[in-house]
Amino acid sequence: MNSRTRIAALGAACAALLSLAACGKGFDDQGSEQTQQSSGPAQLQVLIGSSGDAETNAVRQAAEEWAKKSGATVTVTPAQDLAQQLGQAFAGDNPPDVFYVEASRFADYASVGALEPYGDKLSNAEDFYQSLRDTFTYDGKLYCAPKDFSTLALVINDDLWAKAGLTESDVPKTWDELTAVSKKIKEKGITPLVVGDTRDRIAAFMVQAGGWIISPDGKQATADSPENLKALEYVQGLLKDKLLQYPKQVDAGWGGEAFGKGKTAMTIEGNWIKGALKADFPDVKYSVHELPAGPAGKGTLSFTVCWGISAKSKYKEQAIDFVEHMTSPEQQMTFARAFGVMPSRQSARDAYTKEFPEDAAFLNGADYAHGPVNAPKMDSVLADFDTGLQQLATTSPKQLLERLQKNTQAALGG
Repeated sequence: MNSRTRIAALGAACAALLSLAACGKGFDDQGSEQTQQSSGPAQLQVLIGSSGDAETNAVRQAAEEWAKKSGATVTVTPAQDLAQQLGQAFAGDNPPDVFYVEASRFADYASVGALEPYGDKLSNAEDFYQSLRDTFTYDGKLYCAPKDFSTLALVINDDLWAKAGLTESDVPKTWDELTAVSKKIKEKGITPLVVGDTRDRIAAFMVQAGGWIISPDGKQATADSPENLKALEYVQGLLKDKLLQYPKQVDAGWGGEAFGKGKTAMTIEGNWIKGALKADFPDVKYSVHELPAGPAGKGTLSFTVCWGISAKSKYKEQAIDFVEHMTSPEQQMTFARAFGVMPSRQSARDAYTKEFPEDAAFLNGADYAHGPVNAPKMDSVLADFDTGLQQLATTSPKQLLERLQKNTQAALGG
């Protein structure tokens, strides 16, 4: 399941959760500690939003290894429709014991008490990257273990780069340098940069300018700020000068497709682009670099999933032990080899960069990456912002941010 599909699926699932809470069938009133626990061999039900057979097989194999060691049984189910299956499970008061929780929807689950906040029971929880711990922290509690992650980086087509007369020394390190090399590329009749038209890409510029949509504690809207305005005005300038274009403007579905078809010299994507290029455009030569720094310094976005444990599971302690096994540095490296994800534990960093040196730029981004908006009930607000970003070339950035500010503050409760 790709990132966009997974986000949509989990969004629908969370809508079901929130509707249950609104109807008086939420989870907070149950109290996670009041769920009758079973001390016998666990019979864990695990629901995953798999990216394909490679991930499904790897997770099942790891689960079988844990089950053999613990004496438990584990059933790993790759969801055909994660939204529908999770929604039905929660509505039927029979959720899986363990399930994938996408970062941008985590707060929706946590806010209605659907998740067991087990983070403080994990051994060496500090080993997870700080940005990932922040992503899965709600009301001061680390709820769940990050499964893996990716960040955004600048991907350069080596042949088109050379055609524009550029060398490795021209790789942009700042916004000014990005503008300068983009102009040189455009002069050669090549589209310089294609970037996705939503916050999942453009918000990286907001981070580089020192801005964000909500405050660190998730309580206040911070969208209408000078920093965010500077970021959107910069992107708007690139759009107007045709130095940056959206995928649809070059007849592509996403940045990776435009890049693979040779329609752009650069794109901004996560490390999932590796698999897409290998499968669909194996002859494209490319290199990956950290994103250019903005006025506030380096900045990128992180995309991650955690191992959620249901607050109503009868096997919480066993589920935590299961998660410990699935997130050990050794197991995370096994997953990296199997389906191309980056380990969420810092202790696996050296082993990963040694084995996958081409991913260094993605991994370096973990040190300064910003996670998704960590607040519930923001789905429609962010969708509206995306709609505005798609018209950024002809829309007032200030008005766009004022609208986002108003809508965000309303969603946060005033």
